[in-house]
Amino acid sequence: MGSPAESLKVAFEKEGVFLHTSTKRNHDQDTLIPGVIRILEKGPDTVVDWTPIGEIGEHTRFLYSKKDSTVNGGSHTEEEMFDPGYEPDWAVISTVGTRLRPLEDVQAAAQCSGAHSKWAFSLSLSELKSIRKNKPGLGWSYLIFISKDGISFPALHFHDGGTRALLKCLCKYVVLATSRKDPRLYLVYSHDSHALSQSFDELQLFDEHSSDLVSQADLGQRPTVQRQETLTAAEWTKHLDPEGRVQDAAELKKKIFKGGLCHSIRREVWKFLLGYYPWDSTAEERKALVKQKTDEYFRMKLQWKSVTEDQELRNSLLRAYKSLIERDVSRTDRSNKFYEGNDNPGLVLLNDVLMTYCMYNFDLGYVQGMSDLLSPILYVTQNEVDSFWCFTGFMELVHRNFEESQESMKEQLEKLALLLRVLDSALCDFLDSRESGNLCFCFRWLLIWFKREFSFPDILRLWEVQWTGQPCPNFHLLVCCAILDSERDALMNPNYGFNEILKHINELTMRLNMEDILCRAEAIFQQLAACPQLQRSVQEILGLAENTTPTPSSGSGSSPQALSPSQTQESELTDSASHSLPDSSIEILHTEDGTIESSQSP
Repeated sequence: MGSPAESLKVAFEKEGVFLHTSTKRNHDQDTLIPGVIRILEKGPDTVVDWTPIGEIGEHTRFLYSKKDSTVNGGSHTEEEMFDPGYEPDWAVISTVGTRLRPLEDVQAAAQCSGAHSKWAFSLSLSELKSIRKNKPGLGWSYLIFISKDGISFPALHFHDGGTRALLKCLCKYVVLATSRKDPRLYLVYSHDSHALSQSFDELQLFDEHSSDLVSQADLGQRPTVQRQETLTAAEWTKHLDPEGRVQDAAELKKKIFKGGLCHSIRREVWKFLLGYYPWDSTAEERKALVKQKTDEYFRMKLQWKSVTEDQELRNSLLRAYKSLIERDVSRTDRSNKFYEGNDNPGLVLLNDVLMTYCMYNFDLGYVQGMSDLLSPILYVTQNEVDSFWCFTGFMELVHRNFEESQESMKEQLEKLALLLRVLDSALCDFLDSRESGNLCFCFRWLLIWFKREFSFPDILRLWEVQWTGQPCPNFHLLVCCAILDSERDALMNPNYGFNEILKHINELTMRLNMEDILCRAEAIFQQLAACPQLQRSVQEILGLAENTTPTPSSGSGSSPQALSPSQTQESELTDSASHSLPDSSIEILHTEDGTIESSQSP
């Protein structure tokens, strides 16, 4: 700190860096202290300096104890002082560059006093041991600087982005290496450090070739993708051997992905796509399977149909499921001719299949949104038993979306945020600046697989394309990216704030071109897959590299905790009268004139 004043230079500066003095989730001015972070060259020494803004005068330094510190007369432990109190967001890329500032400007900016001056700190890079970054989540990015003496300075929250630009600038003076034991921790070494050479193979360096840098990988030009013709009944038949086995299922899935299915064969092919029929089964084996699954279904259906009124009075969970299902069924796709009218047998089937699923999956039960997933399946299969087993196959893919913890939804939003940042950092920065960087407006897209964003016929095509698993895992995330890409110019309206962005996204419903979105999503995948510098975390999301992070499986020992009926959003529900529901399975058949007939299944 004793360097000659004339040698002082500003190598990096970023405003909008806040110190949170409270872990409470509020925006009280007393708990959010705005400041400026700088990297200052002071002769042979370089320091990182954070100063509160808005106060003029002599400022003092605040010392932090490794174990305890006194703030405003109160004693606080290190954890109490520096725990940000929430899961912050992905690091935001800053447009701030390295620049030199006149000496008098820096000296004037450094003069501060008052209630906030005690929070200012300055740390020489020679005394810097490590830097801890935030855990990816749903908030602001932050960094915590830790000295070689074990002093942890308070977390600095970058409300306007800039964490990675700061880290990149620091790499000019020191070596930053990601700890193998803690990927959120950067270890700091001097360029000639003996410790660095001794543990070089244990570290992942943060340098110009690191996938963790702010600079975006050169993705190259996005290719042009064209959709193909739908798979016809004749082509489907050609893929069946004399005994009814599907030949070359992998190639068949690629064709379905590229063009979808003609409607006449959906009823059959969806059973394969959703795991009801094994791809290598013969026609005779499938007949036996249907008989077995039919018996199994009606045994489960009988479990809830045989509950007496007295028993139901003592089963609050069953009553809640029944009430919630009746209300959801009464408003699911009622504009579709297949479900219109109060006495429509399709409504009866929706109700019965969902109630039976509660018997099939006691742990998950029924959660709002499931009726949206069943409706197109029932429309296509037109059979109660078939729709049930196809629905259970679909739920195997998405059941974690409906768990009470919502961990799966958080994970998907985090992965989506990472993909979008790689594809379009400018859009991400804009959304961050409008408090929309957590992509919460995509929640419904992911929860029910875009069911309410596209028309009913488009959803049939979109779902069968996604069920193929082509061309990669998490293709639905690329569909999200494609939608945002198509609306990029509209979203980046300088007059848009959080409310305007949310309103714009909601108004996209039924206005999106599904074929265009699928072309964009596939083109995005090809663009990313062709990038040799693509960071590993993105490769893992797209299945281009093995995922080393363990993820919960549907067959894990711990049962998922479903959202209970009492926790659903009652304000979204509408009252509906109870219907008298028949016991038997109903198969719905359409006559040539478009009317609906119902037949009792034996």
